[in-house]
This record gives sequence, C-alpha cells and structure tokens, in this order.
Amino acid sequence: MNCLLTLGFVVLCGFVQLISADEDTHTYNDGEDILLWMNTVGPYHNRQETYEYFRLPFCKGSKESKIDRHHENLGDALQGVELKYSGLDIKFKEPILMTKYCEIEVDQKKYDQFVYAIKNHYWYQMYMDDLPIWGIVGEIDENGEDYHMWTHKKLDIGYRENQIVDINLISDKKIKLEPNKNIQFTYEVVWKSSEVLFRDRYEKYLDPSFFQHRIHWFSIFNSFMMVIFLVGLVSMILMRTLRKDYARYSKEDDLDEMERDLGDEYGWKQIHGDVFRAASHPLLFASLIGSGVHILATSLAVVLFVMVGELYTERGTVVSTAVFVFAALSPANGYTGGSIYSRMGGRAWIKQMVIGALLLPALVSGTAFFINFIAMYYHASRAIPFGTMVAMLCIILFVILPLNLIGTILGRNISGNAAPPCRVNAVPRPIPSKRWFMEPSVIACLGGILPFGSIFIEMYFIFTSFWAYKIYYVYGFTLLVLLILTIVTVCVTIVCTYFLLNAEDYRWQWTSFLAASSTSGYVYMYSFYYFFFKTKMYGLFQTTYYFGYMAVFSIGLGLMCGALGYLGTSVFVRKIYTYVKID
Repeated sequence: MNCLLTLGFVVLCGFVQLISADEDTHTYNDGEDILLWMNTVGPYHNRQETYEYFRLPFCKGSKESKIDRHHENLGDALQGVELKYSGLDIKFKEPILMTKYCEIEVDQKKYDQFVYAIKNHYWYQMYMDDLPIWGIVGEIDENGEDYHMWTHKKLDIGYRENQIVDINLISDKKIKLEPNKNIQFTYEVVWKSSEVLFRDRYEKYLDPSFFQHRIHWFSIFNSFMMVIFLVGLVSMILMRTLRKDYARYSKEDDLDEMERDLGDEYGWKQIHGDVFRAASHPLLFASLIGSGVHILATSLAVVLFVMVGELYTERGTVVSTAVFVFAALSPANGYTGGSIYSRMGGRAWIKQMVIGALLLPALVSGTAFFINFIAMYYHASRAIPFGTMVAMLCIILFVILPLNLIGTILGRNISGNAAPPCRVNAVPRPIPSKRWFMEPSVIACLGGILPFGSIFIEMYFIFTSFWAYKIYYVYGFTLLVLLILTIVTVCVTIVCTYFLLNAEDYRWQWTSFLAASSTSGYVYMYSFYYFFFKTKMYGLFQTTYYFGYMAVFSIGLGLMCGALGYLGTSVFVRKIYTYVKID
C-alpha cells in the first residue's frame, strides 16, 4: 500500500512538473520572506563529488523556517540536490547592511576540515528563487602556507516589478585560518531594479561563445555533408549493383535447369531460403531491439519537450521528464520486441517481455546501486535516498512492466505474423569461406566508425556540460545530430549487410545490430581520452562515477544504434527479396 501511495505521489509530481515547470509562482510582495537554500559543497575539479553544505563546519543563521529540507522533484533526488535552509533573514526589496548571522570557534578538527577544503578548491552552491549561486570557500596565500576563508556574503539581487530576475554573490572579508580562533560570518543584501525580463533571467548562466562556436556549427555541417555523401553513395552503388543483380538473375531464370547447374551462380539470391531464418538467441535479440527502440523514442521525445518548454532552466526537470517519458513510452519496447520475437517463432513471450522491460532499468539500477555504496562511504550528496529508490522501483514494477505487457500483446497480434517474402528451407545452407574482412566479426567492429565520426564533436559538448560547469541548452543541435546519426547508421549497416549477403552469409540480423552498436565502443574509448586529457578529475568516487555512468550511456547508445541498424536493414532485405523471382 505504501509503495502504491509513493508511486501515486511521484507520478502526480511528475505530471505537475511537466505541466508547470515550478509549483511556486516566482512572485513576491514587498517585505515577503525570500528563502536562501544551501545546496552542496565539493572540489571544483570533481563536479559530481559533492557533499551537503553543512558537512563542512559552517554555521547557519538564526531564522527558522517551516521547511528545513527541500526536494522539489524526482530529478533533484536523483541528482543529489539536498537543499537546506540557510537561516538568513532576507525580505523582498528590503536592503540589509552588513550583519553578523553566526559565529564559529575553529578548533583543530574544524581547522583541518577547512584547510582540506581550501587545498582542494572547494566551492559551494546555493539557490534563491530557483536561481543557482556559486561561491568559493577560501584560497591559499601566494607562499602556499597560509589559508584564508571568505566570511562575508554580499548578495546583489536584481528585481523587475514583483519578480527576482538576477542574483550575484560577492565574497568578501578574507580571514586567515588559525586554530582556536573565533570567526564571524556576515551577510549583506542589496536590491537593484533591473531591466532583465523574467523569461530571460536564465540566459546569464548559458555560454553561447562555447556552445555556438564556429567549430560546433562546422561539425554539424561536416556531419550533414557526410549524410549527403553516404546517402548518395548507398543509392548509387546499391541501385546500380542491384539493377545488375536483378538483370543477371532474370537471365538465369530464362536458362533451363542443366544450363543453370553448369553456370557459376553466386550472390545474395542464392541464400533466399535462409536469409529469413530466425536469428540465434531470438529472445535476447528481440529484447535488445525493443530496448533500443525504447531509448530512441525516449531520446527524441525528451529533446522535443526540452526544446519546446526550455526545461533546462528549472532544476532537475530534464531528469524528471526523462524518467516519466521513459516509463510512458514502455509500450514501444514491448511492441517492437514482442513482434520480432513472434516473427522468429518464439514461444516464451512472457519471459521475453519481462527481460525486455527490465533490461535497461536493471542495468541503470545495478550501476547506480554499486556507485551508491561508494557515495555512502564518502557521505556524498550523490547517494540516492532510500525513498527515491523505492519510488523508482514502484515506477518499474507498476508502470513500466504493465505498459510493456500491453505493447507486447499488441505487437504479437498486429505485427507478429508477417510472412517473409521467401520460404525458409528446413536445412540451413552451409556458409562458404570468404575474405577475412567479410567476416561478421570484422564488419561488426568496423561498422561503428562512420556513425561515431558523425557525432564525436557533439559528444565533446555533451561531456563538457555534464562533467564540467556548462549548462547544455542547444537541444536543436542534439536533434540534428540524432537525425544525422540515424541516417548514417542505417546507410552504413545497409552497405555492410549487402556485402555480407553477397558473400552468401545469411547471418545478417546480429551482424547489422552489432555493426551499428559498435559505435558505443568508440564513444566509450573516447570517454577515456576525455577523462585523462580534458579533465582534472581524481579520486575513487569521481573515477567510479565517471566510468560507471559513461558505460551506461555507451550501452544505451549502442542499443539505440543497434536497433536503428537492424530495423533499417530489415526493410532493405525484405525489399530486395520481394522483387526477385524465386522458383
């Protein structure tokens, strides 16, 4: 019962989040209380290694609030956002001169904690009216021996009518750290009228000079030209080659049986009785394709939602939207996996449905569970709360599984009985020997090079936004890159499959999937380069967090590309065998 109530609350919050970006109105009356929330503190070079602000021995103001902790949405909890009230008395449009709000006595333990934080360039984050504010704990003297801490916070707040549109933090009063010394913390609030519109207040946090750099535009143009080249190449080669093949096969059909037997027959027509044979391990294969389609549909929907609603301006909203869209689109997984498994003659459809539904959630949850142990050991804010784990489990069991079941039933009944163009032989045809570069394993390894080449520049921008201090907002680029990746992947796998079939090897299902999904292997290798040469990350927690979630990202990308490759190739194979005269 508690699980169902939790699920209902989470789903309700999620749909409210999708309808209205924030439950607050962002409007204030003169003299109304403004809440300043303290979020996290952590080393600058390890963005994901964050701790609750008061893990450092900071003190808080004396003002009390009805809400001491604050989670706004599911995305907050999953991203480690842990807002605690600062205790500072701030009222709308009421300036405050320098005022002491607390005092601490720095004993040896607190001194060591602050020194460690300053040595590792700790910064902290606050929120006011959903606007992020960043500050630094302190700095080391030029001689490298003395440590200083900023003890004064000056908040310059810009307002327009009855809304906050701009906030700037100025850290001041640098105090030398010494054991057994009392340190006073003060704050100051200055209100200024601003011409910034409320809808534009988030633009100061964006970085157009980085994301809209000419290199970014050039990479899109370069990928687009690659698409034109590939589509033209595939059209020219395949259409001309297929026309010759059809002409040759038509000529052979006019020969009598003895002449045909004495002739030198070769090519993809010779395997018409085996090309539509079910793939090996059909249950796993159908589950992988279904999961890939699920990821593709979710990615496309989330990108469109974020573009239309500018959801990146609200904390945790993109993650929350992704979770609920993924759950809502579960029927796409079941429909695709169920129909493919049925066409391959599979009978254990319930088992396939369960594996397909839980494949990706189990992968993500298993990785998160492992990293969670390390986060709990470090007492990091990235440790996912137990209540959030229960909520996610309820979404998987009571939303994803049932919707997947519905999709599977529809897929089996609507698309599960499609007959192939050619009858499948009872006895499999022997596969002739061929050149080493025509082996399925070689094709699978090389097939991902061109798709990776079309997206690797965009990978740099996405990695930088997630692992560094950039807010990703150019989702129009993401949509273009997603479309480019789709076209390139389908074209490459069609070419690879044609050469494979021409070598009279009918194992095209797994080959098309693996050739496309090998893109993820190149992305994961690129993540190693990015980690060692583009970041200054260090430590067990950050390293595990980085490579763990990069593995999840790469596997998800591989499933999506693999599904694209197989589905595009499947259409191609059915088309070419439909127009061939078979005895």
